[in-house]
Amino acid sequence: MQALQLGNFRSYRETLVEFLPGVNILIGSNGQGKTNVVEAIYYLATLNSHRVASESPLVTAGETSAVIRARVNEHDRAVAIDLEITPGKTNRGKINRSPLPRVRDILGIVRVIMFAPEDLALVKGDPSERRSFLDQTLIQRAPRYMGLKSDYEKVLRQRNALLKSTQRENIDSTLDVWNEQLARIGAEIAHTRIQFIRDLTPFIHNRYHSISGGENAVSTSKISLAYQSKYLFDHNIDLLTEEEIRIAILEELTVRRKEELTRGITLVGPHRDELFIGLGDLPLKGYASHGESWSAALALRVASADVLRADGIEPILILDDVFAELDVMRRATILELTENAPQVFITAAVESDIPEELGGARFFVSLGSVVPIMEDQPHE
Repeated sequence: MQALQLGNFRSYRETLVEFLPGVNILIGSNGQGKTNVVEAIYYLATLNSHRVASESPLVTAGETSAVIRARVNEHDRAVAIDLEITPGKTNRGKINRSPLPRVRDILGIVRVIMFAPEDLALVKGDPSERRSFLDQTLIQRAPRYMGLKSDYEKVLRQRNALLKSTQRENIDSTLDVWNEQLARIGAEIAHTRIQFIRDLTPFIHNRYHSISGGENAVSTSKISLAYQSKYLFDHNIDLLTEEEIRIAILEELTVRRKEELTRGITLVGPHRDELFIGLGDLPLKGYASHGESWSAALALRVASADVLRADGIEPILILDDVFAELDVMRRATILELTENAPQVFITAAVESDIPEELGGARFFVSLGSVVPIMEDQPHE
């Protein structure tokens, strides 16, 4: 990320910031706009915010759209990205000033892994938080997954509309058509998630062991991951083919057809699946201490970066206000990651939150401005 320009994005009417390779640290009091900057970078990589589900909060109050522009390096060439966010309408994107047929064609140019205080929801929150973790990381791993997810959501909306319909004359034959599509796309999503969990597991074992204290840890419980799905309950999930998952979804849709028609909603598919996180013999959610939860959440993010690197992808690391939350051992894990990362963005309310051994460029953030800090320049 060489430069980032924001127009009517959150608190920024108009700002342009030029960044350096390596570590870039954004310092400023809470509410001044530090997270807005890294949120814009994250949005370029995922077409999602890590903070809100709706796009409306991304646009400055009173405006109809926001613009994110960036200049990045991709395979040793400069690439200009333009993204216009218009809530309620179709967003538009350009690469090197050429309009894109689909905004999701931007995906894959910027790859990120973000760490934020909200990551505790990965362990303590609803299943939707863990599904989102899987899906957003898979988009970083293989951008085409975004199209797959979008196709599934369209089928799901159409099928739910049919289930709610009061016109039931030909519903069986029509429902069968949507069942086939739901099962086909849903099986690919579930299979892709299962493969990712399999690839993630050895990395998270090592990372959790290290983060929680290694050989000196108070608890020696091992972390575990598993894909949970009611329609795959009787199967050895790790060995299933995509076709076997498709058949299992169709069979479960047949079993639950009456219930779905009564409730008017689709009850079968990857939109209702879960990433189970265990610690020893117990589920981590509801049983883990605060420290164990933090260690697990951090291990998930760090292990995700490990998977991308194993694929030959070097993601940008975003550390949004996390150092104030981490003890010395967990800080050491994050510092290890930053050493080899091509670029890192860190936000902090006060400079003392940043580990002393971490160098890099520093920027002072106040409402509507991001100003580079010279080494001899005083700042608040």
